[in-house]
Amino acid sequence: MSYTNFKIETDADGIAVITWDMPEKSLNVIDMSVMDELSQIVDQVAGDEAIKGAIITSGKSGFSGGADLTMLEGLLKEYHVKKGSDPEGAAKIVFEGSRKLSLVYRKLETCGKPFVATLTGVCMGGGTELALACHARIAADDDSFKMGLPEVKVGLFPGAGGTQRVMRMADGQQGMQFLLQGKTLRTKQAKSMGLVDDVVPAKKLMEAAKKLLKDGLDPVKAWDKKGYKLPNGKIYSPQGFQFWPAANAIYRRETHDNYPGARYLLHAVVEGLQLPMDLALQVESRYFAKVLQTPEAANMIRSLFISMQELNKLARRPLDQRPNKIKKLGVLGAGFMGAGIANVSAQAGLSVVLIDRDQEAADKGKAHADSILSKSVQRGHMSEDQKAKVLERITPTTDYDQLAECDLVIEAVFEDREVKRQVTQKAEAAMKSRAVYASNTSTLPISSLAEASERPKNFIGIHFFSPVEKMMLVEVIMGKKTSDRALAVALDYIKTIKKTPIVVNDSRGFYTSRVVMTYIREGLMMLADGVPAAMIENAGKMAGMPVGPLSLGDEVALDLAWKIVSATRKDLGVKYVEGPLDNILEELVVKRERFGRKNGKGFYDYKGKDKSLWPGITDVTGQPKPAESFNIEELKQRLLVMQALETARIFEEKCLTDVREADVGSILGFGFAPYTGGTLSYIDMMGTAEFVELCKKFTRKWGPRFKPNKLLRDMAKNNESFYGKFAPENNSATSQAA
Repeated sequence: MSYTNFKIETDADGIAVITWDMPEKSLNVIDMSVMDELSQIVDQVAGDEAIKGAIITSGKSGFSGGADLTMLEGLLKEYHVKKGSDPEGAAKIVFEGSRKLSLVYRKLETCGKPFVATLTGVCMGGGTELALACHARIAADDDSFKMGLPEVKVGLFPGAGGTQRVMRMADGQQGMQFLLQGKTLRTKQAKSMGLVDDVVPAKKLMEAAKKLLKDGLDPVKAWDKKGYKLPNGKIYSPQGFQFWPAANAIYRRETHDNYPGARYLLHAVVEGLQLPMDLALQVESRYFAKVLQTPEAANMIRSLFISMQELNKLARRPLDQRPNKIKKLGVLGAGFMGAGIANVSAQAGLSVVLIDRDQEAADKGKAHADSILSKSVQRGHMSEDQKAKVLERITPTTDYDQLAECDLVIEAVFEDREVKRQVTQKAEAAMKSRAVYASNTSTLPISSLAEASERPKNFIGIHFFSPVEKMMLVEVIMGKKTSDRALAVALDYIKTIKKTPIVVNDSRGFYTSRVVMTYIREGLMMLADGVPAAMIENAGKMAGMPVGPLSLGDEVALDLAWKIVSATRKDLGVKYVEGPLDNILEELVVKRERFGRKNGKGFYDYKGKDKSLWPGITDVTGQPKPAESFNIEELKQRLLVMQALETARIFEEKCLTDVREADVGSILGFGFAPYTGGTLSYIDMMGTAEFVELCKKFTRKWGPRFKPNKLLRDMAKNNESFYGKFAPENNSATSQAA
């Protein structure tokens, strides 16, 4: 038989080599055609007496990127269409559709012939579950190898047997961390956990796999044999009672029960481990189908998989612009941010000119890159030779003339208009005419900064997030005169360094910085309302934010927040309305020099990696009221509603124009509760009318900052949602960039 996605060759020893190599794909993924063909292949191997065993290998550099989640989106659409008229039938569609892959893998596992998976490069999601269903796994001893089950990160859990096989193969604690955190394993970690049986050089994978089969690999898994005992003991046993209550407590601490995917993963594991494998897999499938039907899963799949994929393929790139090959980059300012930009760009293969006011400062910027790269070498993610090649690409200097051959120059100096004006003019004097100039400002309007430029069409904002090496989002800001070509250059550069771009129009604070400040501000307003500081921080984390608003204020830097407030007050003049925010920041920054983590004192006191709330907060804000005076659910809502409301205002102002960018940007940029799918998905999930009523309630109780804007009020009247009213158009640039 011939297949589209696979090729089978059987050697003289009766070993079938199944090569997975999907046409026109850079990486193998699991879609309906792969499932159908894999099922047929298992039947072929099982039914052919000449075949003694099989090896599944990849024809690409990696084994598999996992399942194509657009399949699940299609399944959910079918479910919602039928749900109104036939709820039971709709639920059955989801259950049967979502367990198809699990049944294929179980058929492979029990077909009577041994299968070995040879693993190289990326092995993720459904690809990992396929490997676990095989009777042995051999991984390449290579730095590029990565094995994971990241489904919890998009609101799901491994639903093709992953929960059951991992917990029957690995140590209980390691297995639960692997599943609940969506951790990625390197070769040695996978081997030590028991998820990989052997590790050999990539060139010897096939030889090792064939030897396993020739030596008589058992085609029956341990859990399918009589007398099988769980490696971690029974759930209801002294050993189990030591482990499972702690596992549940850790789940609660880490998720605050916001994620149905994680919650039902735990259910599937605990219940499944008490049953034979076939029933356990059925339990897993039922919980997987249940998770699929939650709005959290639908929103996370849409934002963190589908939308992010589209943005990474430059869905917002102007269609009429030719591709730009960026070879050389200039970075102005070798501080923490500039050094980070230089580092990620050099790692992407670009030559970088790193400029600062004196050579010592420029050298210090390169030293930052050196320290980051050295850590990668220590962890085995990079060789000394690779590190040296990256560092060779960074040229620290004070000489602006070295910008002459740069295709793009990024300014990353202080948030000071005059400093930015001076470096802009110096740089443009040396740059070639078609080179693009970008400012990494986080708040200052790009159009006003472009007034210092002789060529505003080539002037754009490229706003990175700190630390640059870890943060995946880049916010691109269009000035009033910015050209489509400048936008195309910026997006092509961001794709080169493998980050996710969003495009916004010019305004003070743009999108991310403006919303982040509302989160921090609401925390300060709560302090002014008498809410205890610890309660504010816990409310933020319980709402799903990565850190509390006071902690984030320290990370952003309180003196920067004060500068932003001061600049805004200066620009707005008599229109500016002072409030508790001004008083608290002035007291902390100006009078007490508490700038945040950067100088070891802010709302917290810092000692190395340890921190504790500063006891003197009450000296600034007054004594707090008793915690029981406040409703924790309302505090959580205040923090999320304020950010979502500000996003809706920004959308109405057309600073944001794409719902995908609002949601992806909010999660990647400032950690807005991922289980919601993002700021606008949060409104849609609640319902616009209900959200508006909540805003009105908060306006009466907490002040006019919660007043819903006209767009929201109109949408509430018409029962409209953001994804219904502003459904994104699929730009053909998406497919062109794939």
